[in-house]
Amino acid sequence: MQHLEHDRLIFLALGESEADNADRTHLDACSHCRAELAGLREVAGLGRATQSLRDLPDPPEHLWQGITAEIRAAEQLPALTITRPQPADRRDGAAPRVVPSATRRPRRWVRYAVTAVAAAAVGVAGTAAVLREGTPPQPSVTASARLAAYGSTPPQARGDARVLGSGELHLHVANLPPVTGYYEVWLINPQNMEMFSIGVLGGGADVLLPLPPNVDLRQYSVVDVSAEQFDNNTAHSGDSLLRGSLTG
Repeated sequence: MQHLEHDRLIFLALGESEADNADRTHLDACSHCRAELAGLREVAGLGRATQSLRDLPDPPEHLWQGITAEIRAAEQLPALTITRPQPADRRDGAAPRVVPSATRRPRRWVRYAVTAVAAAAVGVAGTAAVLREGTPPQPSVTASARLAAYGSTPPQARGDARVLGSGELHLHVANLPPVTGYYEVWLINPQNMEMFSIGVLGGGADVLLPLPPNVDLRQYSVVDVSAEQFDNNTAHSGDSLLRGSLTG
């Protein structure tokens, strides 16, 4: 039986591709591919479980040396040559012949093992692995707010706001009600209800908005997400969907 390609199993495990009828039929009949897919899904789950981890220490150097050694060892494995004895030619009494078969690459479990070791190490190391690739560290968070449904907004609507040390506001929202216009993000002074817009959320769930360099977040401490119309009116519509207060 010809097994599913290893790369295909990786995409299925990560959820980046849906199994088609042929995949499902093969997996129903092939215990080997089912076991490999289950192992890959377990590794992928470990990686997803560590996505929220931050500020982890660098992993010990021997861990990276071990991963490198595993990869190099797998790359340097010689191709295998398998011989098969052939039946004797009964007519002439010739001795059995040994015919070399086609050479084969190292078994796919080697690639899986290396993948699993590397993925598990990345999961344990968290963002330290990203830092080793040259990506700059995540900026610090100086203040944050939980945004809750406001007014008549459905209660399942919610959001999170984070003020970053880089001078930006990172906003993540979920379950906002649909609007005919657009969503706008504001900072409000709760003492006198003065407010100003810092940008538009757009159609996605996340946005990164620059903050004015002189803004005093101790005064303008309320983050507000409003529903706005395309009416050329730059003032707040009065239709707030989410609100929350920044705390440091």
